[in-house]
Amino acid sequence: MTEDPAFPVGRTETAMETLHGTRDFSAELSELLMEDHDIVEVLNSLAHLAEQRLSMGRIVRCGIVLERPRRNMVVASGSAEAKQMEETQTGFGEGPCLEAQRTETVIRIPDVRHEKRWAPYMEEVRRHGPLSVLAVPLEINTSATAAMNFYSYQVGDFADEALDIALEYAKTASTTVAIALRIAEHSETAEDRRRAMESRTTIDIAVGVIMGQNRCSQEKAVEILKKASNHRNIKLRELAEQIISTVGQSTPETSFDS
Repeated sequence: MTEDPAFPVGRTETAMETLHGTRDFSAELSELLMEDHDIVEVLNSLAHLAEQRLSMGRIVRCGIVLERPRRNMVVASGSAEAKQMEETQTGFGEGPCLEAQRTETVIRIPDVRHEKRWAPYMEEVRRHGPLSVLAVPLEINTSATAAMNFYSYQVGDFADEALDIALEYAKTASTTVAIALRIAEHSETAEDRRRAMESRTTIDIAVGVIMGQNRCSQEKAVEILKKASNHRNIKLRELAEQIISTVGQSTPETSFDS
């Protein structure tokens, strides 16, 4: 993880060692994984927990953006305010959180009133009230990329110890997100296999119906099914389901010529 060259971060080991509640935060994240298995719910809970932990004497809002190959971008938040701002950011396709996610760079905006980057999005931020923004990439060591966005209603926030705390929480959260992603991937793989088996079974049954109707070989029945699927421009499984639904009717609604 690198840092935005616009501001040098001077962290010390002493500050890191004295971060208030980090151990408890880690324990809460472990419990979170035990309770939530859906990746979106995990991220929402993670953002909400971060808001609670960082709102020490001031209000902090948190959003998370996760992008996975060949899947829709996930936007999570710990509050309605953060949700609105993160959805606005992804809608514009640019902003500090997306920049941090894509460049693996920590981005701190001490005063949004003077920020010139990402003009459309920053205008929305100013309209909603936050005055400071911190975007931190999450180190999840997968093909996915993610970042946490922190919003404060105080000018110059996320500096010194407050910055250390936010960075440490993001580091701890990275592990949680990485584990949640692995769980999600295993679950999705199992679901994809189940659907593939169901699809294969449906197609096999439909092939049997065609064999009986046309008194043809299995190879010929498969050929008939594929030709009909292409001709009607519908998926093979959908056509197979239609064929199966006709079984038992006195006059089949779907017939094929061999």
